[in-house]
Amino acid sequence: MSGSVKVVVTAKDKSNLTGSFAGLRVLDFSTTIAGPHCTRMLADLGAEVIKIESSEGETMRIRPPVRNGCSTAFGQLNVGKKSLVLDLKSEAGLEAVRRLVENADVLVENFRPGVMKRLKLDFETLAGLNPRLVYCSISGYGQSGPSAELSAYAPVIHAASGYEMAHLAHQSGRTRPDNCGIYHADVLSGVYAFGAIGAALYQREKTGRGQHIDVSMLEAMLSLTLNEVQWSQFETKPYQRAVFGPIQTSDGYVMVAVASEKTFQGLVRAIGRAEWIDDPRFARYVERRQNWTGLMDGVEAWSRGVTTAQCLAALAEEGVPSAAYRTVKEALEDPQLVHRGALVEVEDGGGSFKVLNQPFRMSAARVAAGPKMATLGEHTRTLLKDIGLTADEIAAFGHS
Repeated sequence: MSGSVKVVVTAKDKSNLTGSFAGLRVLDFSTTIAGPHCTRMLADLGAEVIKIESSEGETMRIRPPVRNGCSTAFGQLNVGKKSLVLDLKSEAGLEAVRRLVENADVLVENFRPGVMKRLKLDFETLAGLNPRLVYCSISGYGQSGPSAELSAYAPVIHAASGYEMAHLAHQSGRTRPDNCGIYHADVLSGVYAFGAIGAALYQREKTGRGQHIDVSMLEAMLSLTLNEVQWSQFETKPYQRAVFGPIQTSDGYVMVAVASEKTFQGLVRAIGRAEWIDDPRFARYVERRQNWTGLMDGVEAWSRGVTTAQCLAALAEEGVPSAAYRTVKEALEDPQLVHRGALVEVEDGGGSFKVLNQPFRMSAARVAAGPKMATLGEHTRTLLKDIGLTADEIAAFGHS
């Protein structure tokens, strides 16, 4: 075909590929999860990410599991980055940041709105030093508005966004919201920030100028409640039983996703009730949804008499999407993840541990976690020397 080129990349070739963001310099002022998750993604795609911390290091450095003073939770979020210790309350520290900004491409921060402005490290100030700077701020509610300065962590945003109550509505017989132990808002906001940074860098190629990206964790969480955003605007009739819920087997639970006519028909054939395909209670979606409890009670009458393995085999034979409920430990042992190289071994001061690679592969670019987690301040001296500080000035930072 005219004008098209087919690129074939073999497994051997991939080891020699560079990342899509090779040559990009990122200043990472972020802490905890959302910002570090974003900048870890940038690092995995080849960017030079410089993590800027105080001399105490950020709080995630002591988050368990900790071996020999090194947190693998922190390592998973920050592997592959350089570590620079600066005192942002000192003029020398701020001057070092200003010099770094002159040759930086991206800055990521997730302080409470107003903090960077008080430090005179806000976008308007730094854009004067480097008009090409892409500056990304991640905060609970956004950079302006009546809630902007409220303190926010992921569990608070889960509650404020309506997500927890939306989730609760699918748990029949329950009135108390669940505890929060998995931080969707942080990871989701980090991914949105990553995508927005990529878009801003593409736009910069056309305009020559950077811009300020304002990521709201509240709005990120609302994006998960696709149905609820619409249901909240119009009157809808509540259903007695959620569409997607566990069915019990003799030794566990299975999730079955009946999302089409084909899967409904496969399900009732798998349980030996093919006559339900034409049953007036279930034949059409509207009636089926109204009689969902009766349908799923019938499914469980069958599933309780078989093992999880037998249940999955019967459903798979009819092409019904299904999976056993697994722990994360069990999921990590899935041969599919081994096949894709989803986990990679990295090192820190406590030894080796495994982290997740990004959940995407690119045929013409390398996407991989860095091999090592930097110690606190490991690159301070080199980076300060690179921006022109003398040996005496570097010594004043506490690095000889």
